Order: sequence, then C-alpha cells, then structure tokens
Amino acid sequence: MPALVFDCDGVLADTERFGHLPAFNRTFEEFGLPVRWSDQDYAEKVKVGGGKERMKTLLTPEFVAEAGLPTDPDALDAEVARWHRRKTDIYTTTIASGSIPARPGVRRVAEQARGAGWALAVASTSAEPSVRAVLDMAMGSELASRFSVFAGDVVDRKKPAPDIYTHAVDHMGADAADVLVVEDSRNGMLAALAAGLRCTVTTSAYTGDEDFTGASLVVSTLGAPPPDPVAARVLDDPFGAEPGAYVTLADLEFLLTAPPPRAG
Repeated sequence: MPALVFDCDGVLADTERFGHLPAFNRTFEEFGLPVRWSDQDYAEKVKVGGGKERMKTLLTPEFVAEAGLPTDPDALDAEVARWHRRKTDIYTTTIASGSIPARPGVRRVAEQARGAGWALAVASTSAEPSVRAVLDMAMGSELASRFSVFAGDVVDRKKPAPDIYTHAVDHMGADAADVLVVEDSRNGMLAALAAGLRCTVTTSAYTGDEDFTGASLVVSTLGAPPPDPVAARVLDDPFGAEPGAYVTLADLEFLLTAPPPRAG
C-alpha cells in the first residue's frame, strides 16, 4: 500500500513564523527570560529540530546567570520542560483560533490519497499536542482521524537524523519504496532521504533559499484549483513529473516510480 507522510510545521500550515515564533516569545516574556527572538533570529533557530532543543540553545553560562536559572543539569532540564509545556499551550490555543490557515493543497491531496487507498501519516519533531492541533485544523477532524501521528520525543534524535521517518515506516508496516514524504526544509528532506524515502518539498517561510538537492520534486506550494486557484511554481523537477498549476496525487504517484533517493 502506498503511503503519504507529511511533515507538520511549514507543510500543513505556515506555522513557524505565525505560530511558533510568537509562542516562544510570549513564553519567554511570561517566565521573565531576558530574550526575544526576532524573525531573523528565528530563521536560524528553525534549523534546530525540536522546540525544547531550540530553547536549549539559549543556555549559555552567561544566559543562565543573567536569568537566575539553576546550574544543575537535571534542574535546568526540568525548567526548560516547564517553558516548553507553556509554549505548547500558547501555540495550540493560537491554532485553535483559526488564525493560521492550512497551506494550499494539503487537504485536497490527502483526500485524494485516502480515496485511492493510500496510508496517511504525519511525522514531526514538534510536540504531539501541537501536531494534532495543526492536523485537525488543516484536514478537519474526520480526515485527521485517518492519520497515524508520530511526533515529539517518540525518537531521541531529531531531524536531520532519519529516526522519525524510520520509526513511522516501521510502525505503519510500510515498504520504504512505497512511501512519499512531503517536507518543507532541508533538514526534513535529509531525514527522509536518510531513511530511504522519496521526498517532495514545498518551500515555506524560512526555507526558500535552502539546498534541496536530492528531492524528487521541489515546488513553492501544492497549489489549488479554481474557484480559489493558487498556482504551484516548480523550483526543481529532476525526474520530469511536470505538475501543472497544482500538484495532484497522480504527480506524487509518478514520483514513486523515480529512482530511489540518495542522501546528500
């Protein structure tokens, strides 16, 4: 059975800039931490997989001293976990408000895949409550219930390590040759390729300039047909999928016949 596996942030919705970044900054403010990430700062932070891991990049000796944080590693980990739980609460409330729309085409393609008998999944290093909130918003509750969800700390190593995708494929009982991943970042693509999976990339707010060598198809968006058309711009099409104004399930199915991926 073919399987379509989506990343979450940047793929299902443009959540990094409009959801995660404000949630991080509000958390820092609530905890009285001497930091606020700018959009430019966060463009670098998104290269770090996992929310707690991004927060831990703050923990220089100088920052720990300035913020009055504990120096004991276990106590510091517990403090970061507190921050992250609050940040997740803020973020899921934002998603539930409906202020961040789904990206064009993700629900359409998922519905087509489900109708054709494909398995569906989301594989993300974000916290599971955050992932489920975005999935429900983007797909609607009925279609979202058809997805397997692999998220958060279900694996120790985050992207670009292949662990989350290897875990997903194993638990879905899928054959790697029949799995297509939709990602938006180089780290995510590298994780998919290292797991032996083909990968389509839909670039997002912070990833348009990244190197996607190795992807089977790179587009600006999956796109949408009339009555509210959103054109997909093809950025790289190494195997000649030649999608039209919007990417279809047939285009993605074609990519499963392309040569096996090679991790860069």
